Amino acid sequence: MHPSPRSFALTALIALAFGFAGAAVWSLSGLGDRHTRDYLLAHPELLPQMADAYQRQQRQGRLAGVANEVTKPFAGATLGNPDGAITLVEFTDYACGYCRISAIDVAALIKANPDLRVVVRELSIFEGSDKPALMALAAAKQGKFAAFHHAMFAGGAPTSAAIDAAAQEAGIDLAMARAFAQTSEGQAELAKNSRLADHLGFSGTPSWVIGDQAMEGAIGLNALQEAVDEARKQ
Repeated sequence: MHPSPRSFALTALIALAFGFAGAAVWSLSGLGDRHTRDYLLAHPELLPQMADAYQRQQRQGRLAGVANEVTKPFAGATLGNPDGAITLVEFTDYACGYCRISAIDVAALIKANPDLRVVVRELSIFEGSDKPALMALAAAKQGKFAAFHHAMFAGGAPTSAAIDAAAQEAGIDLAMARAFAQTSEGQAELAKNSRLADHLGFSGTPSWVIGDQAMEGAIGLNALQEAVDEARKQ
C-alpha cells in the first residue's frame, strides 16, 4: 500500500520542524526557530493539523490552474440543478464503498440546496470499474445519467449483471451504450479524469472540488454543506 498524501505531508512537516527548514515552520507557528522543536514535542497534536492545512494549501494552488477544466462536465454527467449557481465536483467510482455511502449524502445535499449542480467525474481506480463508468458516460449521452448513477449505487457491487440491470432500470439503449464504450470518447474522458485527480493530489474516491477547496474522502453531509455554504460567499 502506498503512503497517503496526508502521510507525505506530515513527514514533510516533521522534516521542516526538526531542522530541514525551520524558517518555514516558524512562519506557520509564529515561534522562533530555537523554540520550534520543543514546542512541537510538547504539542504533537499540531502536526496532523499542520499536515492537513499544508495539503489543503497545496491542492488550492494546483486547482487554480485547472478549475475550469474540472468544473466543466462531460455533457449530461451532472446531478441536481444543471444550471445551479454553486458547483460541487465529485470524483467517484462505482466499486467504491465510501462512494456508495456518499451518494446518500449527495442526494440529501441536492435536496437541501436547489441551486446546487453536482458535476460527476468518473474515476476508475478499482479493477473493472471502467465498465460501469463507461456505461454511466453512455447514459449521459442518452440523457439518463442520474437514473443510471442512482441505480448503479443502489445495486451493490458493479458486476456485469448489476451494470446491465441498472442500465435497463434507467431505460438506456444498451446497443447504443455498448457501441459508445468501443469509441475513444469514453476512454478519453476516463483518462482526463485520472489526470485531473493526479494533478490535484487525490489518491482515492470519493474526492471533491467546490469553490477553491479540494477535499478527499467520505467527509459526510455536514462537511459538504459547510463547503457549499462557503462557496456561496466566494
